[in-house]
Amino acid sequence: MTSSLFPPDGSRVEVDIEGRNLPEVRVVRVTDTTVTLSLPLADAAFTTGAAVTTRWPAGPRGRFVQRGAVLKVDENRIDIALAGEPAIEQLRNYVRGGGGESIHLVRAGEPQSVGQVHDISERAVRAHFGDVDLRPGEEMLLRVELDNEVVEFPAIAYRVAQIRQQVPVRGPLVTEMVALFEQDERQAKIIRRYVLRLQLIARREAAAVTELADDTLAEAAAMAAR
Repeated sequence: MTSSLFPPDGSRVEVDIEGRNLPEVRVVRVTDTTVTLSLPLADAAFTTGAAVTTRWPAGPRGRFVQRGAVLKVDENRIDIALAGEPAIEQLRNYVRGGGGESIHLVRAGEPQSVGQVHDISERAVRAHFGDVDLRPGEEMLLRVELDNEVVEFPAIAYRVAQIRQQVPVRGPLVTEMVALFEQDERQAKIIRRYVLRLQLIARREAAAVTELADDTLAEAAAMAAR
């Protein structure tokens, strides 16, 4: 492990451990072979020897991925023994896009809510619903309609906020949520294919608008020269 590649003390990394995803974990100390992380107390009850995956940005190339195992747990701090060198996850594997798709929120003991997607990737979705009572950490089932296909997955609310609709007129409270989930490869491919297709359509439309604008300017220049 080249310690200079790992984010410095005070940085934030994403951590996968014992089936849980923790997106904002603070780095306390880094050595050549270990790293100490500070977690919220509620998230710190892990088993010594448990497999750990940490991720952090790698610029335009994607994300660094570093694997290891829990070496020691001390209240809300864990020491991780690092294994090997960091690898690169290409950004193309984590495309994000979309918007306006129908999303169904299903929770035990609660009526089903239907909202709209702001954007979706293979591991997260941002969406808004009517004024529903929702809290960070709450578990749910999400079902998203992507054209003629439907993806469905268990998820955990990561960030929740209530905002008041302002456009076109001041309206009722809306609950906005960011939820994290783990996808199986089949559903990940559906999301990736859907988002990439939307991006391709958007690029083609932008190119068509640019071409039309260029033609209009050329025509105007020709008329002015007469």
